[in-house]
Amino acid sequence: MTDATVTTTVKPKAPRNQWWDVWDQFKTHKGAMAGLIFFVFIVAAVYLGPLVWTVDPTYIDFRARNQGPSLAHPFGADQLGRDILSRMLAGGQVSISVGLTAMILSLVLGTFVGVLAGYWKRLDGLLMRLTDLFLALPLLPLLMVIIMLFRDPLRALLGLEAGIFALIVFVIGITSWMQTARIVRGDVLALKEREYVLAARSIGTPSRRVVLRHILPNIMSPIMVSATLGIANAIITESALSFLGLGFPPDYPTWGRLLFDAKDMIQQYPERVIWPGLAISLTVLAVNYIGDGLRDALDPRIRGR
Repeated sequence: MTDATVTTTVKPKAPRNQWWDVWDQFKTHKGAMAGLIFFVFIVAAVYLGPLVWTVDPTYIDFRARNQGPSLAHPFGADQLGRDILSRMLAGGQVSISVGLTAMILSLVLGTFVGVLAGYWKRLDGLLMRLTDLFLALPLLPLLMVIIMLFRDPLRALLGLEAGIFALIVFVIGITSWMQTARIVRGDVLALKEREYVLAARSIGTPSRRVVLRHILPNIMSPIMVSATLGIANAIITESALSFLGLGFPPDYPTWGRLLFDAKDMIQQYPERVIWPGLAISLTVLAVNYIGDGLRDALDPRIRGR
């Protein structure tokens, strides 16, 4: 009797995408998951809600002035009779759009400055001193001065709403890129001494290609974390400017503007301050939790646990 040798071919398992590992780690962070769920909910509410709740946020119903919550006005009506729920939804669109757009601008500018300073030594001193200069500036007075100087020219050039939107986004973007630049610079300084970068440079790979193919893909983790925190910072800054009366015009609702309009009636109608205040606070808290979860999930030392 002869022994039969049975050979089986085991098909090699396809390598798992690292983003699935990031997602698995992110899911273990309960605060980050709660923040993600709430942020998705609030974004869906402010952008899709007006399709369901079709009341015009600028429509004035004098008969409903200072009315409390009802079926016709679930959040009540303001001193002019405008529906607060529809103004909350419209204000959320503006505040979140400003946050996302200003974050993209600050992220691009901060990453550009950080990569230049970290990879090219001759530019490091100049760019980092420029970054220190911006960090030393009192940002809120600077924002107020810029808006006061350029608000009217941009209104005439781009129109009332588009001009103010572009100005607010630009002002927030150019005053919030410094942290991203310093973080990116530190990572680039470490990465450019790695073996694969030195090998690419030794065979004559152009610096532009080294940065695009070897440096940028490996600094996406801190960039993504900075992006989430940048959204929160931009929303708070826009709300502060609107609360001070330097943001969008009175008939153009934002969460900060709703707070400004309701501050004089806080004792008689406290809910008018509570709704926009809760929206700002919970949205910023949710984004911060998302950033915290992303920081842990993108750290390979934590992801491997």
